[in-house]
Parts: sequence; C-alpha cells; structure tokens
Amino acid sequence: MKNTIRDAMAEDMPQVLDLIKELAKFEKESNAVDVTAEDLVRDGFGEAPLFSCFVGEINGEIGGMALVYPRYSTWKGPVLHLEDLIVTEQMRGSGLGTALLAKVVQYGYEIKAKRISWEVLDWNEPAISFYERKGAKVMRDWDVVQLDEQGILNFIKNL
Repeated sequence: MKNTIRDAMAEDMPQVLDLIKELAKFEKESNAVDVTAEDLVRDGFGEAPLFSCFVGEINGEIGGMALVYPRYSTWKGPVLHLEDLIVTEQMRGSGLGTALLAKVVQYGYEIKAKRISWEVLDWNEPAISFYERKGAKVMRDWDVVQLDEQGILNFIKNL
C-alpha cells in the first residue's frame, strides 16, 4: 500500500467532511457537526483562507486528513494549531496518521511556528499514546475553555 500526503483541494472537501463526521461519531458527538462542504471550500480556498488542509491517500483513496490554522502565542509568537488529524478506522495502523503528522510538523517548521498545539480527549488513549510516541507532550493539567455559539450570544445579551 502506497500512501501519499498532499495539499487538499476544494474538490476534496466532501470527503474531508465525511472524515470530520466519522470523527464526530467516534467522539460521541454525531450531531455536533454544523459545517458543510461548501463552508469548507469557502473558508479554506477563498482569497483569505482560514485554514490549511492536508489529505492522506492510500492507493488513491483519501483515508485521512489534517486541518491546521495559525495562532499567536503571547509567550512564543507564531504557533500552529492542529484542529483535527483524522484517519478512517479501516486505515488506522497503515502509517497514514504518522505521515499526516509528519506533514503538519514539516509545515509548522516551514512557516517558522514556535509551537504546534492541539487537543485530545482524555479517554482517547490510543491517540494519546500515538502522540506521546511521536514526542508530543500531553498537558493533562490544562483545561480547554470554550464559548459555543449560544454562549457567545448569551454573553453579548448580558453585556
């Protein structure tokens, strides 16, 4: 099996969306995906792209993706955020995840990122083990804080 990692193209977004939905199902959040393939095309391939995306193929079939975007650390400077690294269940163990992570790290190096960061669910031990084997530090003493769309609206209403 030959795997290839390449920059995603707009026409890949329906398959990327399928991967996103597969991850949401795995994370027990099947109904949480609101983004559409059209949103991904608009937001990733317009005049001012909000993200970069890489797809992994095995024998010409997309079996994984990694989506990243720039952030800024007040302590470090430019950093890269890995939003999702997804490999289909049937292609796990094929080396595709390692190849996608390598592409993300290489991209981070090329854009001179001072850090690459991402989140992983605390119960996803296979992913945690994978990342730690690759040299990532899982910071278990930090909590993710978010305001979802409704939270933003509630906050604004209460100003």
